[in-house]
Amino acid sequence: MTTIPTLATRTHAREAAQALAAELSKLLSLPATWLTLGGTLAVNLILATAFTIAGLQGSTGTKSALDIGLASISYAQAGFVILGVLAACSEYTGGQIRTTLTAMPRRALQLSAKHLALAIVVLPAAAITAASGVVLTAAALGDAAVPVTSGHVAAALSGVTAYLALTTLISAAVGALVRQTLAAVVILLGYFFIVGPLLRDHTPAAKYLPDSAGFAMWFPVADNASAVTPAQGALLLTAWTIVLIAVALLGYRRRDS
Repeated sequence: MTTIPTLATRTHAREAAQALAAELSKLLSLPATWLTLGGTLAVNLILATAFTIAGLQGSTGTKSALDIGLASISYAQAGFVILGVLAACSEYTGGQIRTTLTAMPRRALQLSAKHLALAIVVLPAAAITAASGVVLTAAALGDAAVPVTSGHVAAALSGVTAYLALTTLISAAVGALVRQTLAAVVILLGYFFIVGPLLRDHTPAAKYLPDSAGFAMWFPVADNASAVTPAQGALLLTAWTIVLIAVALLGYRRRDS
């Protein structure tokens, strides 16, 4: 028996599509989006160049173009954190959020559309950023590079791309909760660059936290049975992302704009 979509279903689908289109338009028209993505790519290439020079001098301990080319991601991820926060907080700066909620009064739909639009934009940007350092390093090392299978390269680049995209969505969720750009950036960068590394060095359970789980997606620890595998890391980071977005949605619905 064929089910004919009801008018309410078609209306909700059209509303969701319109919300996504509106959020995509806002994100793509925001100068900070392109400045952040462009700046992040430039910084990643600069860092990748520095790591490649160190590799040519034998200072990195490895001649793998994949390992050296992805070393810069640990620092370049800051750009994706900032992008997520800007996407969530930019409308609060001048009070534009009131106009947005007037046009889209369903807050859960509006915030969900914002996160989906962000994912659509950030996925190709993350893939380009991840690949850029590896391509640069491979070209510079040439025949001196340690051979790596295409499957290993594809798995690592996929892991990095997913990690950067999910980290951006987490940052947007935190930004939606905090609603202040500077405060959210300080909290997130403080976690990813200070608190997270300290916990990894002193607390075994830290491997289940977002940053550690995410690193396992593209930089797994070899010969360690207790380490998180890339698949487990992906599941953990996805779970953290879903939980934080759900918390952001709940807080968003209960707050006054």
